[in-house]
Amino acid sequence: MTQIRYLLDTSAILVHYRKELGWERVQALFEAPETEMSVASVTLTEFGRRLRDLGATEEDAVAAVADYLLLFSEVVVIDAAVANSAFVLGCRAAQRVPLVDALIAAAAHIRRSVLVHRNAHMRSISVDLVEQIDLEVNVK
Repeated sequence: MTQIRYLLDTSAILVHYRKELGWERVQALFEAPETEMSVASVTLTEFGRRLRDLGATEEDAVAAVADYLLLFSEVVVIDAAVANSAFVLGCRAAQRVPLVDALIAAAAHIRRSVLVHRNAHMRSISVDLVEQIDLEVNVK
């Protein structure tokens, strides 16, 4: 069986965590035996910070991040290759992509993973460069 690699953007994790529209699609990816799930290291910080913005205590945010880490087979470290790829993706995007989003997209690109998101900034990156599942438009 061929493994399919997916890298979740912070927006996809939040969709799943908050059970928003599209969360079932993320859950199905977690449960599918043919999937390999990963996350960029910066997503861990962004997820925790977003939970704090939503009212979680520091302890609850740390616990939620730790719980999600158990679901991923890899945390993609932001190294020089990812940083350089983020620059190139940003240059080629139709609109400005914030730095953290560019790094997350680049992590997917470097790992040849499908980027799963619900993020308008990611939509400006060509699917020729990074294959994507946009939870806002690809909800089943």
